Amino acid sequence: MASIEERVETLIKPTIEKIGYDLYDVEYAKEGKNYFLRVFIDKPEGIDLEDCEKVNNAINDLLDEADYIKEQYFLEVSSPGIERVLRKDKHIEQNIGKEVQVKLFKKDENAKKEYQGTLQGFKEETIIVETNVGKIEIERKNIAQIKTIYDW
Repeated sequence: MASIEERVETLIKPTIEKIGYDLYDVEYAKEGKNYFLRVFIDKPEGIDLEDCEKVNNAINDLLDEADYIKEQYFLEVSSPGIERVLRKDKHIEQNIGKEVQVKLFKKDENAKKEYQGTLQGFKEETIIVETNVGKIEIERKNIAQIKTIYDW
């Protein structure tokens, strides 16, 4: 059975695309005692508050009718931001050649829990990052988070 995130993504993606946006990601999380359904949208010229409101209004009834989430939750629609979390293969693919920060669940064999460098590529089990000490291959199962880094 598909996860809540996958089911919601399948449900809302056509509507979001129909009104002119890209669905970047869907995240369902419990934080403290509250549940959050986060929908990240994008378009080439960027996202503003009116875009978020438009998408929120377009998908709210769809979500209520589908009733995939039994708990009370907060719906948040936003941009993925300038520094984007890369959760899916398509996100990694789109950011090859860009600066990334990779956080690990625990220290690796080099006693490091974080790497920064240029994303070189990925395979099913690993990602490849060019760091200041050379290329490293990191097992994806050990990665807590990968995100792009914007050079301010």
